[in-house]
Amino acid sequence: MRIRVKDVLDLLAAGVAEPEILADYPDLEADDIKACLEYAAAQLDHPVLTLATR
Repeated sequence: MRIRVKDVLDLLAAGVAEPEILADYPDLEADDIKACLEYAAAQLDHPVLTLATR
């Protein structure tokens, strides 16, 4: 099953947690969600910031 970037972003904006999205769309991977966020940030011309874990 294919899911559009917009659909992933809409789910995240609605407060659906990443694990729930991944459970509902088994072909989707965590890296796909990250890629959707990076794509959206690039469209807005804002860098995606990540925090380093210690």
